[in-house]
Amino acid sequence: MSDPTSQKTKHTGRCLCGNIRFEIKSELNDISVCHCQQCRQWSGHIWASTDCPTDQLTFTSSLSSLIWYKSSDHAKRGFCKTCGSSLFWKLNKEGEEGDYYAISAGSLNDTSPLKMKRHIFCRYKGDYYTLEDNIPQEET
Repeated sequence: MSDPTSQKTKHTGRCLCGNIRFEIKSELNDISVCHCQQCRQWSGHIWASTDCPTDQLTFTSSLSSLIWYKSSDHAKRGFCKTCGSSLFWKLNKEGEEGDYYAISAGSLNDTSPLKMKRHIFCRYKGDYYTLEDNIPQEET
Protein backbone atom coordinates (compact mmCIF):
# COMPACT_ATOMS: atom_id res chain seq x y z
CA MET A 1 0.00 0.00 0.00
CA SER A 2 1.37 3.42 -0.91
CA ASP A 3 1.96 6.19 1.58
CA PRO A 4 -0.74 8.89 1.02
CA THR A 5 1.75 11.65 1.81
CA SER A 6 3.84 10.59 -1.18
CA GLN A 7 0.98 11.05 -3.65
CA LYS A 8 1.43 13.67 -6.31
CA THR A 9 -0.71 16.78 -6.35
CA LYS A 10 -3.74 16.33 -8.61
CA HIS A 11 -5.42 19.73 -8.13
CA THR A 12 -4.53 23.18 -6.86
CA GLY A 13 -6.59 26.19 -5.84
CA ARG A 14 -6.51 29.58 -4.24
CA CYS A 15 -8.53 32.56 -3.14
CA LEU A 16 -8.80 35.66 -5.32
CA CYS A 17 -5.87 37.52 -3.71
CA GLY A 18 -3.70 34.39 -3.42
CA ASN A 19 -3.21 34.61 0.35
CA ILE A 20 -4.83 31.17 0.74
CA ARG A 21 -3.44 28.42 -1.50
CA PHE A 22 -4.01 24.70 -1.34
CA GLU A 23 -3.35 21.44 -3.11
CA ILE A 24 -5.37 18.26 -3.28
CA LYS A 25 -3.82 14.84 -3.67
CA SER A 26 -7.00 12.87 -4.44
CA GLU A 27 -9.38 12.88 -7.34
CA LEU A 28 -12.34 15.21 -6.89
CA ASN A 29 -16.02 14.41 -7.13
CA ASP A 30 -18.07 16.15 -9.78
CA ILE A 31 -19.73 19.46 -8.90
CA SER A 32 -22.83 19.79 -6.72
CA VAL A 33 -24.74 23.06 -6.84
CA CYS A 34 -26.49 24.07 -3.62
CA HIS A 35 -29.51 26.37 -3.71
CA CYS A 36 -30.17 26.65 0.06
CA GLN A 37 -30.59 30.13 1.51
CA GLN A 38 -27.34 30.03 3.51
CA CYS A 39 -25.29 29.10 0.44
CA ARG A 40 -27.00 31.75 -1.67
CA GLN A 41 -26.39 34.43 0.96
CA TRP A 42 -22.78 33.36 1.49
CA SER A 43 -21.81 33.13 -2.17
CA GLY A 44 -24.03 35.81 -3.65
CA HIS A 45 -25.99 33.30 -5.75
CA ILE A 46 -25.47 29.52 -5.66
CA TRP A 47 -22.67 27.46 -4.13
CA ALA A 48 -20.97 25.20 -6.66
CA SER A 49 -18.54 22.81 -5.00
CA THR A 50 -16.61 19.61 -5.21
CA ASP A 51 -15.15 17.73 -2.25
CA CYS A 52 -12.24 15.70 -0.99
CA PRO A 53 -11.27 13.86 2.20
CA THR A 54 -9.78 16.19 4.80
CA ASP A 55 -6.45 14.38 4.80
CA GLN A 56 -6.08 14.91 1.04
CA LEU A 57 -6.13 18.73 1.17
CA THR A 58 -2.97 20.55 2.20
CA PHE A 59 -2.58 24.29 2.63
CA THR A 60 0.52 25.59 0.86
CA SER A 61 0.29 29.12 2.25
CA SER A 62 -0.07 30.73 5.62
CA LEU A 63 -3.47 30.20 7.22
CA SER A 64 -3.51 33.70 8.69
CA SER A 65 -6.10 34.86 6.14
CA LEU A 66 -8.39 31.82 6.48
CA ILE A 67 -11.38 32.57 8.71
CA TRP A 68 -13.98 29.97 9.69
CA TYR A 69 -17.55 31.07 10.33
CA LYS A 70 -19.83 28.64 12.19
CA SER A 71 -22.95 29.08 10.07
CA SER A 72 -25.01 26.45 11.92
CA ASP A 73 -24.71 23.75 14.56
CA HIS A 74 -23.94 21.40 11.68
CA ALA A 75 -21.29 23.18 9.59
CA LYS A 76 -18.80 26.00 9.19
CA ARG A 77 -17.66 27.99 6.18
CA GLY A 78 -14.12 29.08 5.36
CA PHE A 79 -13.29 32.33 3.59
CA CYS A 80 -10.39 34.69 3.02
CA LYS A 81 -10.41 37.68 5.37
CA THR A 82 -8.42 39.74 2.85
CA CYS A 83 -10.35 39.32 -0.42
CA GLY A 84 -13.57 37.72 0.87
CA SER A 85 -13.43 34.61 -1.34
CA SER A 86 -15.84 31.89 -0.21
CA LEU A 87 -13.65 28.78 -0.25
CA PHE A 88 -14.72 25.88 1.98
CA TRP A 89 -17.65 24.24 3.73
CA LYS A 90 -16.89 21.71 6.47
CA LEU A 91 -18.79 19.78 9.11
CA ASN A 92 -18.23 21.09 12.64
CA LYS A 93 -17.56 17.67 14.13
CA GLU A 94 -14.61 15.68 12.80
CA GLY A 95 -15.74 12.32 11.49
CA GLU A 96 -19.42 13.30 11.40
CA GLU A 97 -20.93 11.89 8.18
CA GLY A 98 -17.45 11.59 6.73
CA ASP A 99 -14.53 13.92 7.25
CA TYR A 100 -14.19 16.07 4.13
CA TYR A 101 -13.89 19.59 2.74
CA ALA A 102 -16.43 20.94 0.27
CA ILE A 103 -14.34 23.21 -1.95
CA SER A 104 -15.59 26.08 -4.07
CA ALA A 105 -15.40 25.03 -7.71
CA GLY A 106 -14.40 28.58 -8.60
CA SER A 107 -11.32 28.43 -6.38
CA LEU A 108 -9.75 25.58 -8.35
CA ASN A 109 -7.07 26.43 -10.90
CA ASP A 110 -8.32 23.79 -13.35
CA THR A 111 -11.87 22.45 -13.41
CA SER A 112 -11.66 20.81 -16.84
CA PRO A 113 -11.98 17.23 -15.51
CA LEU A 114 -15.15 18.10 -13.54
CA LYS A 115 -18.79 18.27 -14.56
CA MET A 116 -21.91 19.37 -12.72
CA LYS A 117 -23.61 16.26 -11.33
CA ARG A 118 -26.58 17.58 -9.33
CA HIS A 119 -28.54 20.49 -7.92
CA ILE A 120 -29.33 20.18 -4.20
CA PHE A 121 -31.81 21.92 -1.88
CA CYS A 122 -33.77 23.00 -4.94
CA ARG A 123 -36.93 23.66 -2.96
CA TYR A 124 -35.07 26.59 -1.34
CA LYS A 125 -33.79 28.13 -4.58
CA GLY A 126 -34.29 31.82 -5.25
CA ASP A 127 -37.42 32.93 -7.06
CA TYR A 128 -35.38 35.04 -9.48
CA TYR A 129 -34.02 32.11 -11.52
CA THR A 130 -35.10 28.79 -13.03
CA LEU A 131 -33.31 25.48 -13.42
CA GLU A 132 -33.58 24.56 -17.07
CA ASP A 133 -30.67 22.18 -17.55
CA ASN A 134 -30.91 18.39 -17.57
CA ILE A 135 -28.90 17.94 -14.40
CA PRO A 136 -30.65 15.95 -11.63
CA GLN A 137 -32.43 18.07 -9.03
CA GLU A 138 -32.83 17.09 -5.39
CA GLU A 139 -35.36 18.86 -3.18
CA THR A 140 -33.20 18.53 -0.05
